[in-house]
Amino acid sequence: MRPPSPSIPEREFLFSALKESQRLDGRMPLEMRTPVLTFGPDLGWVECAMGKTRVLAQVEGKMVKPQPERPFEGSITIHSEISPMASSDYEPGRPSDEEVTITRMLDKVLKRSDALDKESLCILAGERVWHIRLTLHFLADAGNMLDCACLAGMVALKHFRRPDVEVIGDEVTVHRPTERAPVPLAIHHTPFCFTFAFFPDSTTPPVLDPNQLEQRLSAGLVSIALNAQKEICVLQKLGGVPLGTDDILQLVEIAVEKAKETNRLVEARLKEDWAGRKVEVI
Repeated sequence: MRPPSPSIPEREFLFSALKESQRLDGRMPLEMRTPVLTFGPDLGWVECAMGKTRVLAQVEGKMVKPQPERPFEGSITIHSEISPMASSDYEPGRPSDEEVTITRMLDKVLKRSDALDKESLCILAGERVWHIRLTLHFLADAGNMLDCACLAGMVALKHFRRPDVEVIGDEVTVHRPTERAPVPLAIHHTPFCFTFAFFPDSTTPPVLDPNQLEQRLSAGLVSIALNAQKEICVLQKLGGVPLGTDDILQLVEIAVEKAKETNRLVEARLKEDWAGRKVEVI
């Protein structure tokens, strides 16, 4: 059962506030909620919170036989699940349109952009490679689950360590963490996603990182996935709001600055977590 649509007073109040560049949670139009990253006991376990939106990402690795057409490459699969626990919008076993959109976007951002070096996952050509599985659990939907999930997934991949492997001839030896330090994944670049919401009245400024009410009442969404080096991986537009080239370029410039800020935050948190567990792992 879907929740009721926002009431007319809610709609009018939100639109009148946005016209004055004010948001209900006190943010400026182009201000995003500060991500809070929590690391679990296992490497590759990360929970990301943006306001009350929460996504849990877990990474696992196992040795498998490579695909015949790609004998020198490992593989990565992404599994995501939005349960009714996140919001009453979602029903078990029946993926919503938003869930399908999020899953496809994550596949493009985290997998097809070649963020992860697949050749580095090869152990023994044609015989053994690493298969990396990223699982995303959507715990709470307070708007903009896409950006939160993308960040959680990317940080989990950077946080994960696979066991060190030694190959002598055709013999593969997997070393335990107590014997040899686990090895980080080889990551080419770190894409982050930033979503902007547009509204029916063109005089209303767009907002970055929309909350649930803003997202529901928006006339269109633009999601830009890029890294701190200004390389755009994916640009997705949903909805019927017409946007010119200058509008898109302006959004990209904003996203670039936010990507740099987010990258600094992620690196600082990873460094802090790794320093706290180094003695324990090695």
